[in-house]
Amino acid sequence: MPGEYPPRAGTAVSGGHEDSIKTGSAASGGGFRWRAGARLGTLLAASTLAGLLLGLAAHAETGIAQKTAPAVSTVEVMQLAMFVGVMGAALVSAIFLIRERARTAAQNAELRARIADVNAALQRSEALLNLRDQRVVVWTSENKKPELIGSLPLESGAPDERSAFLAFGRWLMPRSAAALENAIAALRDGSKAFDLVIETQAGVPLEVHGRKSAAHVLVRFISLSETLRNQARLKIENQRLGTDYDTMLGLLDALKMPAWLRAADGRLKWVNRAYAEAVEAGSVEVAIREAKEFLGGQAREQIAEQHKSRPVFEQTLSTVIEGDRRMFAVTDFADADGSAGLACDISAIETIRAEYERTVRSHADTLDQLNTAVAIFDTDEKLRFFNQAFQKLWNLDSGFLHSAPDNALLLDRLRSEGKIAEQPEWRRWKENLLGAYRAVESQEHWWHLPDGKTIRVVANPQPKGGVTWVFENLTEKIDLESRYRTAVRVQGETLDNLAEGVAVFGPDGRLRLSNPAFIALWGLAPDAIKPNVHVSAIRDLCDQRAADSPWGGFVAAITGFDDERRDRHGQTELVDGTVLSYAVIHLPNGQVMMTFVDVTDTVNVERALKDRNEALERSDQLKNEFVQHVSYELRSPLTNIIGFTELLSLPSTGPLTPKQREYVEHVGSSSSVLLTIVNDILDLATVDAGIMQLDISEMSIDRTIAAAAELVADRLEEHSIKLRVDAASAPKSFHGDEIRVRQILYNLLSNAANYAPEASTITLTCRQLAEGVEFSVHDDGPGMPPDVLESVFRRFEPRANGGRRRGAGLGLSIVKSFVELHGGTVRIETGMDKGTTVICTFPDTPSGGIREAAE
Repeated sequence: MPGEYPPRAGTAVSGGHEDSIKTGSAASGGGFRWRAGARLGTLLAASTLAGLLLGLAAHAETGIAQKTAPAVSTVEVMQLAMFVGVMGAALVSAIFLIRERARTAAQNAELRARIADVNAALQRSEALLNLRDQRVVVWTSENKKPELIGSLPLESGAPDERSAFLAFGRWLMPRSAAALENAIAALRDGSKAFDLVIETQAGVPLEVHGRKSAAHVLVRFISLSETLRNQARLKIENQRLGTDYDTMLGLLDALKMPAWLRAADGRLKWVNRAYAEAVEAGSVEVAIREAKEFLGGQAREQIAEQHKSRPVFEQTLSTVIEGDRRMFAVTDFADADGSAGLACDISAIETIRAEYERTVRSHADTLDQLNTAVAIFDTDEKLRFFNQAFQKLWNLDSGFLHSAPDNALLLDRLRSEGKIAEQPEWRRWKENLLGAYRAVESQEHWWHLPDGKTIRVVANPQPKGGVTWVFENLTEKIDLESRYRTAVRVQGETLDNLAEGVAVFGPDGRLRLSNPAFIALWGLAPDAIKPNVHVSAIRDLCDQRAADSPWGGFVAAITGFDDERRDRHGQTELVDGTVLSYAVIHLPNGQVMMTFVDVTDTVNVERALKDRNEALERSDQLKNEFVQHVSYELRSPLTNIIGFTELLSLPSTGPLTPKQREYVEHVGSSSSVLLTIVNDILDLATVDAGIMQLDISEMSIDRTIAAAAELVADRLEEHSIKLRVDAASAPKSFHGDEIRVRQILYNLLSNAANYAPEASTITLTCRQLAEGVEFSVHDDGPGMPPDVLESVFRRFEPRANGGRRRGAGLGLSIVKSFVELHGGTVRIETGMDKGTTVICTFPDTPSGGIREAAE
């Protein structure tokens, strides 16, 4: 027990006492002898002194007696005195020695009794020490090395050797060893006593007490009983928990995250410094005393409500810190004794998360705009993202893709639908492809699909797992590269075989390429024209060949400043009469291309053509004057004839005999036919002269068909021919020249009436087509043989195969001319005994070019 330290001193202590007693006995014996000698000397001195005094007295008496008796010598007296003194001293010493011997015998008996008591006490101490399993480590002030006393049971795990026992880290738990070493150091240096319960590596608890006396430092290890061991284990656990609790509170106080502890009634009983700073309290004590809350009332009510169903609350809440609203991940645990909470500021995380989500959406939107197919798979090989190009490339339904299929299933689906080529060893090929999920570098594959596409497949492993697959359709690129190489070869061959001379100079004025025609046109030596030759050297050679050399301007255009670097065109004449047409063209990459063409023959022909052109212009002017003159000179007399014929037919002019009236009708009809022929000729002449003008406007189809039908009504009635109009599929209107379209329909109907059988039907059909409006006229006449179709649109070639009248042969020619002026087409479908159908197609809106041609 703690109060039993003095009785339980070890062997070393007992031995120390015995040595002390022996040393004390020796000291006592020496002192006794010293005191006996001193007393004996004193007695001898006293005896001698007494003898001397007696001798002196006897001498004096002798002197007196000498007066009365015989005289005694002084020497004899002195000898006698010395003898008497010695004998007296010997007598006294003997007396004292006898007395001291008796006293020494008594002291020795007392010392033996005391030694026996000490030995008994030592035996009692050893018995008490061995009464319990314990060990004592003793440090003395003179001896720095400690002594080890006692023993512990083997199951404790404590070694018997002193050095091994004192190496606490070898047989104690690390925490116990550190605590014991610190306690011993504090005991030896600062006399701080301690009582500990430690645990060995074998799991056995030991009780340790440390005390310090004036001359010794003692540390006692005591093995406990099973009950005490259980109590000691609980004590160790409590010590550990207490240490952990203090450590945990220290850690929480050092955190930059607000933390708090509440009592069972909800009051704050502990907060850390971060909490106090967050609630703007001066200190932790102020925050607790004033009950400053970190979270709002609604948040606290939410936490309390959730604690009713479960002890742990985990949720993201917002609160105001220093005027700013921040987001905190709050974790609060509650039990019967109270609750503890911790809040982690995740405002920056939430901001980063929001920014990340925006970035992901932006990247997704960007990827959706790419023409390159992209698909992203996660670590489980599940499809997590794909862009529109991916869905378009593989033509897969969005439901399947949004179901997050794994990569292997997607490959099997593509294989089953025949969208990727069949592999000789499909499983091995697929495993090799899916090895990208275990790779660290990008992999590249080339797929040649059954539909002829060539796909470059790039598997890019992601740092956090998963693979991004990029499918680049290189079909067009490869095709373009192939065609480009072919074009380069063809262009090279073409350039070398051109009659036109070509030379290309770089930005530095040096020749990049040239063809043989360039060398031949300028009469240069092939060795003199090589790549990288400067333009100035070529100029010196070419100046000798040209009468008025343009090469000075060529050099300025190639190597000059920006105002001089412009395209040029012109001609130059060589000294041998050859005329070259040149062109200086600046290319986008800073290069300059020069072309030379031998136009000697062209120049000569041009001179001849100029002469002929002048003659043609004069004849064209005469033709136009002729058309205008005929238009007036022919139409005016015919108009007069028709007018006077109609005047003669009037009853007011006077009665006519039947014969006269017949003649007048023939004159009128013939004049009308002649006027029609003259108008057709003038119209064709106007078209050929290029002065025909179309009045394009929005025209009514029904009105135009009705006007054309009215013009031929008499002829149809004359031969009992019916006209059937089918315009159910026709639009209401379209853009065209109404007068010319009516003239076209009139000529078609007149032509059909001329060939249609008696009492037959002519069909006029109009319908809307994708390319425009189609008019067709069908008659049941004899049709046209194939040799007639080749010349049906020629002018002045009348056909009498079954026709009632023989005209000038201008009707279909005028139809073709007017339809083509509108930008349309004319075709004929016919056959022997199948009738004839003339089909005219007009565009919905004539283009500007068509109107210009018409003009």
